[in-house]
Amino acid sequence: MIRFINRDNELNLLTEEWNKEQAQFIVIYGRRRIGKTSLITEFTKNKKGVFYIAEDVNKKVQIHDFKEKIANYFQDDLLKNLEIMKWKDLFSYLEKIIPKNEKMHITIDEFSYFIKNDPSLTSSLQKFWDMFLSKTNIMLIVSGSIFGLMSEKILSSSSPLYGRRSRDLLLKEMNFKNSSFFLDMAFEEKLKTYMTIGGVPEYLLKAKYYPDSKEFIEKEFINHDGYFFREPYFLLSQEFKEIKTYFTIINAIAYGNTKPSHISNFAGIRTREIYPYLENLIRLNFIKKITPIHNNRYGIYIIKDVFFDFWFNFVHKNRDKIERNQYKLSKKDLNTYLGKRFEIIVRDEFIAKMIKADTIEKWWYKDKEIDIVTVDNKNKQINFLECKYKSLSYNLVLNIIKDLENKSSHVNLYNDERKEKFGVIAKKIDKKDELRKQGFLVYDFQDWK
Repeated sequence: MIRFINRDNELNLLTEEWNKEQAQFIVIYGRRRIGKTSLITEFTKNKKGVFYIAEDVNKKVQIHDFKEKIANYFQDDLLKNLEIMKWKDLFSYLEKIIPKNEKMHITIDEFSYFIKNDPSLTSSLQKFWDMFLSKTNIMLIVSGSIFGLMSEKILSSSSPLYGRRSRDLLLKEMNFKNSSFFLDMAFEEKLKTYMTIGGVPEYLLKAKYYPDSKEFIEKEFINHDGYFFREPYFLLSQEFKEIKTYFTIINAIAYGNTKPSHISNFAGIRTREIYPYLENLIRLNFIKKITPIHNNRYGIYIIKDVFFDFWFNFVHKNRDKIERNQYKLSKKDLNTYLGKRFEIIVRDEFIAKMIKADTIEKWWYKDKEIDIVTVDNKNKQINFLECKYKSLSYNLVLNIIKDLENKSSHVNLYNDERKEKFGVIAKKIDKKDELRKQGFLVYDFQDWK
């Protein structure tokens, strides 16, 4: 049975809207596989209304199928037998049969398929909302996975529906803590799996029945019949027409080309023409731009989406060998990748729970870098930390901290006023209590559990 995990905030928001004695227009959007349908199913359970899941078919079929769903709910044989070819005509008929004062929902999942096949639908729906639905007690819910279409055609100021929504919910990936509830593995195996697929519920469900990350990766990634072998082609083709260009740009970043000029050279695109592509990928959360702490001049691009990062590093680069069953995953390469993702997870999810800070960022300059710098502006407290995806001895931790102390002198922030601490996050740290007595910030897996 599929478990419904960690959408309490979203459910509470939807319930608050439902309890209001007025019409509600809810927009739910997010990347494919993120759990929109599960959220809506859970929310509408035991509530009166129509729940319709759209398909990517032509407009005529879409109108017919939606009309059938509505007719069945209201037991309206006349509507069922009517031939309706336009959305505005269907909406006109619905004004006659939808009860104004009854609390019910009309939910259209994958609404972006409707818009994709008939962009004029938003204008018809706007009139239907303004003239009728807004004066009822109906909750209208639309959801969609084609992020660009949902943003442009519903949420943007240029949309006919702009200003009509009561609430919009962007469903994001779950963090490690909540993702781990899906997995029946040892702690480190859960973490490895999370650093491979991120917090996408459907992906986590695929991993649920594997005993460890190694078998999961081999069966579902390093296998031409695996679930994830072709997944990015499908995800990108949903959003972009120039799929080859976007593939090449993400691949360029996976190969270590992080500056716009380097990415454009790899992709064969002029540097000034690369920025719209980068912005589109950022908007969809596939990549992100990062800058050193308190310095916006030296920005670089990295792959933000965990699944895409792993796939482009291991599957895309080796797809020909995988097709011929000739590729074996390198343990050394995998550990290098996991070390990179471990640093990001610590910075994004873990360290804020352990250290009070206004800012948590990476720092680098020329050939020097520090994984995590935390800043408490009020107290001018700055902490410098390194992440190591391995077990560390007492002496090795001291060596890392000594190196941190040297590098920290190059960080220009509250120079003569600041208070400093240094630390390390690793799998396991020897003599952790002794290091803490010396004033060092040291954390390992025991502090995560």
